[in-house]
Amino acid sequence: MPAALVIIPTYNEIENIHPIIRAVLNLPESFHVLIVDDNSPDGTANAVCALQQEYPDNLFLESRQGKAGLGTAYVHGFKWALQHKYEYIFEMDADFSHNPNDLQYLYKAAREGSDVVIGSRYITGVNVVNWPLSRVLLSYFASMYVRFITGMTIRDATAGFMCYKAAMLEKIDFNRIKFVGYAFQIEMKYRAYCKNFKITEVPIIFTDRANGVSKMSGSIIKEAVFGVIKLRIRHLFNRL
Repeated sequence: MPAALVIIPTYNEIENIHPIIRAVLNLPESFHVLIVDDNSPDGTANAVCALQQEYPDNLFLESRQGKAGLGTAYVHGFKWALQHKYEYIFEMDADFSHNPNDLQYLYKAAREGSDVVIGSRYITGVNVVNWPLSRVLLSYFASMYVRFITGMTIRDATAGFMCYKAAMLEKIDFNRIKFVGYAFQIEMKYRAYCKNFKITEVPIIFTDRANGVSKMSGSIIKEAVFGVIKLRIRHLFNRL
């Protein structure tokens, strides 16, 4: 069994699911893939099942009853990964905004000693392609806001292209995770930061999706804005 598992949460990703799975599983590095699908109406899970005939030993599917949020999908995947004894656990989007070829750079940093590796859009400037300026500014200033509130030095606090060592995830009480949208990504980084795990950012180029529909919404943005303050307060009162 390879040491590395790539978790890809999905909801209505029928246009992307086969290409993204093939792109990951055909890399020179040996990865397994876990799809966590939230009962996609477009048949994403069925497409994964069909592809399992081609990749019976390294493609896995966990189907959930309904759309329950990005954070809970990743927690579901983390628990599955730890149960199956993977050493390196990756987060990755299904829409090719994260380049599968960049998995090797995150993997390398983790094997060289980092507990958490972030595929960072902002560690070497602003490396975002095909986003409108408003979205770039929202994301960039969101990371600045997170740094200001929490004190973390992470440049891309909202990044969703990640690698975690299993030994780090084993120290996280998943029952205490509060957020389900993009605030989940901030919360995981902040919990790692507060526990003094080694966090490394490696530069990537983020490309907006070509197919499918973004899951961003006003409620997700609101959760992130106010969630950061809640995280900081809980930490100050030793309740994180």
